[in-house]
Amino acid sequence: MNDTPHELSSSRTLWRLLARRAALSPDRPAFLQDGRSLTFGGLHARAERVAAGLHGMGVRPGTVVAWQLPTRIETVVLTFALARLGAVQTPLIPFLRDREVGHALREARAEFFAVPGVWRGFDHTAMARRLGAKGVFDAYDTLPEGDPAVLPAPPDDGTRVRWIYWTSGTTSAPKGVLHTDRSLIAGGSCLAHALRPRTGDVGSIAFPYAHIGGPDYTVMLLLYGFPAVLFEQFALPGALEDYRRHGVTVAGGSTAFYSMFLAEQRKRPGEKLIPTLRLLAGGGAPKPPQLYHAVVREMGVQLTHGYGMTEVPMITMGDPDDTAEHLATTEGRPPAGMEIRVVDGEVRLRGPAVCRGYLDPAQTAEAFDTDGFLRTGDLGHLTDGGHLVLTGRRKDVIIRKGENVSAKEIEDLLHTHPAVADAAVIGLPDAERGELVCAVVEQPPDAPRLTLEAVTRFLRAEGLSVHKLPERLEVVDALPRGETLRKVLKYQLRERYAPAPGCSGTVK
Repeated sequence: MNDTPHELSSSRTLWRLLARRAALSPDRPAFLQDGRSLTFGGLHARAERVAAGLHGMGVRPGTVVAWQLPTRIETVVLTFALARLGAVQTPLIPFLRDREVGHALREARAEFFAVPGVWRGFDHTAMARRLGAKGVFDAYDTLPEGDPAVLPAPPDDGTRVRWIYWTSGTTSAPKGVLHTDRSLIAGGSCLAHALRPRTGDVGSIAFPYAHIGGPDYTVMLLLYGFPAVLFEQFALPGALEDYRRHGVTVAGGSTAFYSMFLAEQRKRPGEKLIPTLRLLAGGGAPKPPQLYHAVVREMGVQLTHGYGMTEVPMITMGDPDDTAEHLATTEGRPPAGMEIRVVDGEVRLRGPAVCRGYLDPAQTAEAFDTDGFLRTGDLGHLTDGGHLVLTGRRKDVIIRKGENVSAKEIEDLLHTHPAVADAAVIGLPDAERGELVCAVVEQPPDAPRLTLEAVTRFLRAEGLSVHKLPERLEVVDALPRGETLRKVLKYQLRERYAPAPGCSGTVK
């Protein structure tokens, strides 16, 4: 066999994609973790045995199976075993607790629930029992196995909904996002096309495998036949040993990951943090332009950032051969097949990587326009060269005295201040202004404490319009972040600093 990545991407299902890769390079490592290695051929064979074990438990094509497992080789095996059976999978981030997990189990009508037992001090099995979950089984390091001879033919239709992913639910109950094998393969193919992996590359998955980025990244591995190091728990500097031992060449995850790598690099100037590393790549959160320049300058690697969401795992991606200006200030260009339309400033999407909608038909009807474009809620514009520039979220636009203020514009400027390590800008209710602009900042260790006067003076010098200047400053030890891609949870900041009912906002 001599299938090219392009030919492999035409596979109709994830199982067929794995089977073709296993036939092409059965002995090549696919996943590396804690001294263990699983080859592509080994993944295919073990997934078939586990599929037989699940079949013996009653899992059939169309059976809804929820799983809440850490980033682990066994998790990958389970997900491909379920793909072999044609089951409907609903992955859940391991850090979710009763409210979110209970909601997902009920809405998806899960018939089985795979958990990691007691993990990082939390008893997932007890939670599952508390929630009255059906078919609970521990899948941390022991998976059911059986004789593959009992299995029906593998599914051949990649357009059926077989995946239910969940939005973060930071402002409302999480929404169940419907994906097919085809949409996940399309997303992973786009990622691979953008990053153009090389022979001999070693990737890494340091984010939760239950995130939409899990299959996105795995498809890229199957298309190009290179391995990834899995990190069940990611923390620096502890994780550096595995990055170095396995010779990781491509790392990343999101903006927070870039910042963590850069902080470690600054502890050892003149010494390359990961000698083999050539590329940091990721998405999931805005990237300040100065972070791009700092990573390239101080770490000596390229950084390509992209734009994706649970509903569309890969929308745009920076090209390693793009100019520094494009890589620093845009989200890259869309791949072939991804249509981007900007309507009244909002980015809308149509293409094979776009989800089929939501579990709730009313949410689906609201999310798609009459031409079938997904309304993202993100604001932005396309450059003449086709690069996408994001300017914020619809809900992140602060309306002060009738004037729109972009939180992202102020945040990007604050990130250039030497006494700011990270920043989030929010709008707070105010009787006089409608909303006031509040800047919440983290500071580097030993930095002089910032004042509102110093911040506004700096922003004025940078050319920010007077009506956009913050009227309130809060300095915090750490901004609240989600557990997946470490996004700042602005809703928590709004709740923390909103004035009490009947009170006007205060200026600090």
